Amino acid sequence: MGTDVSRQQFTGADRVRFRRQVGRGTEAIARMLADGLFTDQGRPPQPLLGMEVELNLVDDDMEPAMANAEVLDAIADPDYQTELGQFNIEINVAPRPFTTDDTMSLEQSLRTSLNRAEGHAAQVNSHLVMVGMLPTLRTEHFAHHWISANPRYDLLNQQIFAARGEDIEIDITGVPLGDHHDVERLHTETDSILPEAACTSLQLHLRVAPEDFAAHWNAAQAIAGVQVALAANAPFLAGNALWHESRIPVFEQATDTRPLELKNQGVRPRVWFGERWITTIFDLFEENTRYFPALLPVSTDVDPLARLDAGEIPALDELRLHNGTVYRWNRPVYDVVDGHAHLRVENRVLPAGPTVVDTMANAAFYYGLVRGLVEADRPLWSQMSFDAAAENLHAGARRGLDAQLYWPSIGWVRPDELTLRRLLPIADHGLQSFGVSDKARNRYLSVIEGRCLNRQTGAAWQRRAVAEREQAGDHRSDALRGMLRDYVGLMHEGEPVHSWGI
Repeated sequence: MGTDVSRQQFTGADRVRFRRQVGRGTEAIARMLADGLFTDQGRPPQPLLGMEVELNLVDDDMEPAMANAEVLDAIADPDYQTELGQFNIEINVAPRPFTTDDTMSLEQSLRTSLNRAEGHAAQVNSHLVMVGMLPTLRTEHFAHHWISANPRYDLLNQQIFAARGEDIEIDITGVPLGDHHDVERLHTETDSILPEAACTSLQLHLRVAPEDFAAHWNAAQAIAGVQVALAANAPFLAGNALWHESRIPVFEQATDTRPLELKNQGVRPRVWFGERWITTIFDLFEENTRYFPALLPVSTDVDPLARLDAGEIPALDELRLHNGTVYRWNRPVYDVVDGHAHLRVENRVLPAGPTVVDTMANAAFYYGLVRGLVEADRPLWSQMSFDAAAENLHAGARRGLDAQLYWPSIGWVRPDELTLRRLLPIADHGLQSFGVSDKARNRYLSVIEGRCLNRQTGAAWQRRAVAEREQAGDHRSDALRGMLRDYVGLMHEGEPVHSWGI
């Protein structure tokens, strides 16, 4: 969730000072770009694969387990950290080389780590679930007292509601489970941001040279709709069948600081796809400064421009804190390691799970496709409008593999057909450019191919399993618990989701 903060009240002077510091940080980024002060400037960095995987906790009855403090104590591994809801934890996978067979060693390491963590969690009557949205979550689990103990989360909750001035409304109309099923709708109000915690994600980091950032960000934006359609794994919330990837609308609504009047005025939302293709990373930091007031205005006494004048690389604490509260689906990241500044694209559209190999396949497809598109003779984003990319994201999230996406030179096409016909070869080429081995490329891209051929994502499997249980006589709550128990068993067996039977 970002940097820890401890201030509980902020004055108008705090906000003015913070705005000034963010502005000076933005100026510092511009100077650093102009003066070539980024480590990777002029040469592409070594390809590294870094990821964060958010996990849900359940008890033996497949109900949410409000036990992240106890589970983290039992796991006792610094790679595992708290998350917003007491039913969440997160594993941070340190960046590793993205070449030869290193991706497969990362897969094995992640599997071993999760198996170990599951064993320790079981000692305190909890279990880990890799899923985009926990199917057994209900609205009562969004009560304020289920926010994790870290003061940052409660402070963020306070600031979002202070900005909004009223309860948060979640209103999502779903996609019927089948031809003979009704449309379902979730319409509820909440006095906490805990619906955000329902959205458990896979977040992928790619370090890039500053001069290449815009191309990588544009490529990531262009493929977001395809990503969510192929990886959809969040079809249920609060007992309702919603979108195939319900994380997208839930996250957009759960952290919306705008009351209706500000929406009507066209004020930008904090969960934001953006509104244009960019030419430099500076475009994004400038938008953050121009459009978004501070949520956590904690300032230091460090002048980043004075640091630059002194020949030092500034940490830009305020800019980074502010950037962390603007929830772009592809977010720019400024970081300093051992006194050297670099830039990353953080991809945030993907759900967690269903299995480790599915997670690795989603990562490989993303990294390969972005690299392949960046190396193409003609940029994809020069052939389609930005609005088309934004519409693809919501279409892919709503209907999964049944969506109709717009793609240049093709027109309207289903994501599975588009992937089989066009995108898998591009992703394969991109992975080759990274130096990924034939064995690793075949392993992970064959998983993506299998989903397209079998037309089965995590969301499609969950929806079909619940529909069949209800047809056999189960009530929705029993169907969801039974489906989730089967899901957890298959998750531990580890075979990719496209091969799962009902």
